[in-house]
Amino acid sequence: MVVTEEIGLPSWDLYELSIPCTVFGKAQSDLADPWYELMLCGTGEGERPEDADAAAGTGLVLRTGYGLDDLVRADTVIVPSVPDACVEEGKPLPEALILALRRAYDAGARMVSLCTGAFALAEAGLLDGRPATAHWQHTAQLAERYPKVRVDDSVLYVDDGDVLTSAGLTAGLDLCLHLVRRDFGAHVANQLARRMVVPAHRPGGQAQFIDLSVPATDDDALAPVLDWARSHLDRPLTVRDLALRAAMSPRTFYRRLQAATGTTPLRWLLTQRLGRAQSLLESTDLPIEKIGELSGLGTANNLRHHFLRHIGVSPGEYRRAWRQAAC
Repeated sequence: MVVTEEIGLPSWDLYELSIPCTVFGKAQSDLADPWYELMLCGTGEGERPEDADAAAGTGLVLRTGYGLDDLVRADTVIVPSVPDACVEEGKPLPEALILALRRAYDAGARMVSLCTGAFALAEAGLLDGRPATAHWQHTAQLAERYPKVRVDDSVLYVDDGDVLTSAGLTAGLDLCLHLVRRDFGAHVANQLARRMVVPAHRPGGQAQFIDLSVPATDDDALAPVLDWARSHLDRPLTVRDLALRAAMSPRTFYRRLQAATGTTPLRWLLTQRLGRAQSLLESTDLPIEKIGELSGLGTANNLRHHFLRHIGVSPGEYRRAWRQAAC
């Protein structure tokens, strides 16, 4: 596994770093023998202060026993994340890392990324022409920066044979357990998941966790009618209804809303209705039929249809997932 040696790693990066260590780093000889042999390979890019006060963020300085040259010996290479500056600010990734990833792939290694680690695989050209994913907050940047990558922001992970990518945080655990399932079978993966007190397989994809809200409009003429629409989602609203309330023609309203929010009026309405349904499922015990009515999505069957299509799980599964998370 690649470890970016830097000072003060963000806590989220530490979480993704710990997942492969937990899954692959501790021998499970009663489940499979031999188990994996995990090597942490540093990039050699980090500073090495003499005193702890020089460290920032989480106050950790990572030092590993292996370097990038060791990646070429691996059967599987995992990149758990890259520094935020490489994603948000476009800071170049270490050239030595990119070259090491290419050499490992050419030597036959299975390549895996968790969350923003996909940016490293993409920079190395290993995702060109392939389906891939990352945390939904970064998939737009990944697609824009690497247009040859077929980015999917709706899934927890993508298995494309010898190259696998996952969404962020706990989706990395989903992918690591999937690797165990591929290597040792479902029984071993299920037993390991039980020991870790996690589900062996989660239904749906990361679409159920994506923030469905659309950008707020700065169009003063639209804001009042959109606020009104959010308060009346239980009504059968149409584009013509909203246009009349905004004192515009339907064509003008359509154009102004699309310019302000980046989406069409009907898509905007559907997104608001789905968001209302999600909120009601998370915070109330109302029956599915009532939630369909209050959100404006209609019957229980219609609500299930839209949830499966746009969220990736049924309303019942969505409610159970949020209840379990709250416990």
